[in-house]
Amino acid sequence: MRFYSGFALSEDQHFFDPYLKHSDYTVAGFSYGAIKAAHYVAESHERIDTLQLFSPAFFQTKKESFRRLQMGGYFKDAERYLENFLASCFAPSPVAPLDLGTNDAESLQELLYFEWTIELIESIRAKGTRIEVYLGLDDQVIDVSGAREFFLPYATLISIRRGNHFLQESL
Repeated sequence: MRFYSGFALSEDQHFFDPYLKHSDYTVAGFSYGAIKAAHYVAESHERIDTLQLFSPAFFQTKKESFRRLQMGGYFKDAERYLENFLASCFAPSPVAPLDLGTNDAESLQELLYFEWTIELIESIRAKGTRIEVYLGLDDQVIDVSGAREFFLPYATLISIRRGNHFLQESL
């Protein structure tokens, strides 16, 4: 199995162990990593049975002002931006211990401005790859309803009723 981590993270796949298919023919990605995973599958010539997208970065329904605000916050104080971002990823629960990876403004911009397209999804499905999308219904990071609406015709959607961005359920 190949796994792509979320923005500024590394070794975060353990959060998704309850859902991960540990198969040689599975590619998975979390948030920003979902973008990377989808592109990998679309461009790959190897057998991939399942693409698992955990809380895929879905910001295409957000206004430009939201994107500019995010980028501005990152440029002003990247460390504080990441603290606030991670707090919102785990909300309403406390932030769990994480391994941070590298991050830069280019990656954040790619995450915020990426647009999921039917063409990308269809190119993946045309290879015979099954797409699974996992969404936490209490996710405070992405547009969950927009993501549901977009992916529903093309993927199996799994909704975690009280799940946050990391799909952890609050009590």
